[in-house]
Amino acid sequence: MPGIFDGKLFNAEVFQKYLERIPNTRRRELIRSRAVRPRPDLAAAMAEQTGGNYLTTPMLGLISGTAAQNYDGQTDLTANVTDSFAQSRVVVGRANGWTERDFSCDATGGVDFLENVAEQISEYWEEVDQDTIIAILNGVFSMSDAEGAAFVAAHTYDVTAKTNSEGVLGAMDATTLNTGIQKACGDNKGKFSLVIMHSMVAMNLENLKVLAYMKYTDSEGIERDLALATLNGRSVLVDDAMPCEEVTVGGDTRMKYTTYVLGDGAIEYTDCGVKTPYEVHRDPKTHGGEDTLYARQRKAFAPYGISFTKQVMAKDSPTDAELQNGANWELVNNGKTGSARKTIAHKAIPITRIISLG
Repeated sequence: MPGIFDGKLFNAEVFQKYLERIPNTRRRELIRSRAVRPRPDLAAAMAEQTGGNYLTTPMLGLISGTAAQNYDGQTDLTANVTDSFAQSRVVVGRANGWTERDFSCDATGGVDFLENVAEQISEYWEEVDQDTIIAILNGVFSMSDAEGAAFVAAHTYDVTAKTNSEGVLGAMDATTLNTGIQKACGDNKGKFSLVIMHSMVAMNLENLKVLAYMKYTDSEGIERDLALATLNGRSVLVDDAMPCEEVTVGGDTRMKYTTYVLGDGAIEYTDCGVKTPYEVHRDPKTHGGEDTLYARQRKAFAPYGISFTKQVMAKDSPTDAELQNGANWELVNNGKTGSARKTIAHKAIPITRIISLG
């Protein structure tokens, strides 16, 4: 028998559309930013494969980088062969459930607590997705094989031992972002479009008057700050879930922060879907009657140019800890070994990080 929600028979399809109408600023800026490239075409490909939780897609090699040969009417031409590369991605499945008792509604004069839960699920999934992306980025920068370590070194700008333009040790300033993205991608730095940083880092930059928050006007006509700012022309998301840790500097305890910078299409996103995204279960006996709302999702977030290897994964969906394990990531390559092995060029991957003390 279908569960009851808000006095009506529960309809999963209608309910899901209702959730999509709930506005969420973080969702629009992160999931819909140029840093995240939707790949809905891959959902069908995953469904067709056995298991449907892992997919390898081809990436075509480039012809650039080979020297042009002399055309003199006498020298024979030598034809080159382009390499083919492959990128592998994994589906991350997540689920949760919330139970509310009838008596809670009765005791509070008719407050529908399950409806309150439902109104927050859309934003909840945005938080889960952002945590997933951060876990993936942590894993990417934990790669320790030779090629992965070279990427990490080239795409990490550590200023913890540098004095900034204001004379402060280890803190970011107006030039840090620009220097960091140039170090990572050189003349390809224009690809970067999104910065994700801790609020302490954002506050220091705000005090330097180099970080400006975007504003919106609410329904009552009051102008308020968004959690979105701009720095050097790039959008900035402020999130205290960004990696930070205590370190000792000159005998003092300081916090070390990681700021991630993503470029256009840095993360490919696929909503793989589930059979039953939302459902309500009615239990009329327990606690005098209660309803439980269950929610499920399966999504793939693939960093451009980097493959998920499944080397350390116990089940069909990776945990956050497994996503953060560097052994599960490697640069996209041609599948060959030794001198014949080739990997994607570092500067083609618009992902970098800045490590600072503020």
